[in-house]
Amino acid sequence: MKRIILFVPLLLSGCVGTIAKTAVDVVTLPVKVASAGVDAVTTSQSEADEKRGREIRKEEERRGKEARLAEERCRKGKQLPTDNCAAVQQH
Repeated sequence: MKRIILFVPLLLSGCVGTIAKTAVDVVTLPVKVASAGVDAVTTSQSEADEKRGREIRKEEERRGKEARLAEERCRKGKQLPTDNCAAVQQH
């Protein structure tokens, strides 16, 4: 019986470390979740700049496509009332 009592602390030493680690994880989990939520909601300045740059490029692409289509319509004589064919013919 004494032999078993001597080995019990050795067997439980791993359990104590695991329990302590789990307790720390439980305490720090709300902090980790909150910080991840803040990171997901907020936008850094560089992210905002990148987003604005993408918006500007898309707008420029859209305008360029519209200009090419208007130029083609003017060449074919099928212009729309919004097309400025006088400006297209000068180029």
